[in-house]
Amino acid sequence: MKNHPYAGTLPENILLEILKQNQRHWISGQAIARRLSLTRCAVWKKMAALKADGYDIESSPRKGYRLMEAPDRMLAGEIRHLLHTTVLGQHEIYCHKVTDSTNIRAKALAAAGAAEGVLVVAEEQAQGRGRLDRPWFSSAGENICASLIIRPPLPPSEASRMSILAAVAAAEAIIEVTGLPAKIKWPNDIIIGSRKIGGILLEMAVEMDAVDYMIIGLGLNVNTPGECFPAEIRDRATSVFRETGRPFPRIKLLRRFLELLESNYDLIRRNGFAPVLARWKDLTEILGRRVSVGTINGNYSGTATDLDADGFLILRNDHGGEIRLFSGDITIL
Repeated sequence: MKNHPYAGTLPENILLEILKQNQRHWISGQAIARRLSLTRCAVWKKMAALKADGYDIESSPRKGYRLMEAPDRMLAGEIRHLLHTTVLGQHEIYCHKVTDSTNIRAKALAAAGAAEGVLVVAEEQAQGRGRLDRPWFSSAGENICASLIIRPPLPPSEASRMSILAAVAAAEAIIEVTGLPAKIKWPNDIIIGSRKIGGILLEMAVEMDAVDYMIIGLGLNVNTPGECFPAEIRDRATSVFRETGRPFPRIKLLRRFLELLESNYDLIRRNGFAPVLARWKDLTEILGRRVSVGTINGNYSGTATDLDADGFLILRNDHGGEIRLFSGDITIL
């Protein structure tokens, strides 16, 4: 077994990979059992479990099994299939049908010592939230609710860089996979036109003068029809479905987000933060615009001139002075 090509891989993952490699073609139960070193009865039970997860698998006493369609569900095997990363999404993936919040679950795992790259996903969140603990609306089974554990070698003063990096990865994933013109609205919203399609929620734990772990929470509206958003946010929210008029496979978006996040994460460690910051500026429309920013300390208005290396928005007010703002609700005037 030491030299087996699938050594160390869960039988369920190997089985799914075999089915996907032979999708829509028959493969005998005996051949599968031999490759997995299982009995044919054990193979049958694992096939039944995959069917219960929503996989359309046909079976025949003479021909064996064949996979016809994979479900559009947040399943570990679907996320890992064709995922081109080294760390992110390659460790444990915790998949919930319903949970309180993927960020809450990920924080508990990280505090217990979970490795960088561990991913938590859910079809539905009972306590989904965004910035400032605001509720995050997400219809069950239609969107992406995911939280990722990372352990970056950064001091707390540079932690906001990871929020910028994640926003860039989310916007670029939408652009590449769907063709929609995603933009970044400071500090961490992803928009199409004037409507919000997603956002990043970054949380962290600090030990002494170093970051112990960070949780990058991603919420993306994918398959929610426009009329299904609550009335109070209907004019301000959108989804891939609303913009394109057709449903879209969520897993493709999540996989590309993880790939871009990892590549940009590696880029920061090799070449510093400047290239990612420059890309953020390319993807925003607020720089050079007159804006109003509401913060817990009051409202500010002026021209948004820059985003500095720490993620602060530089606002030049009407008197020529500059203000550095870390977070707030921004409106283009």
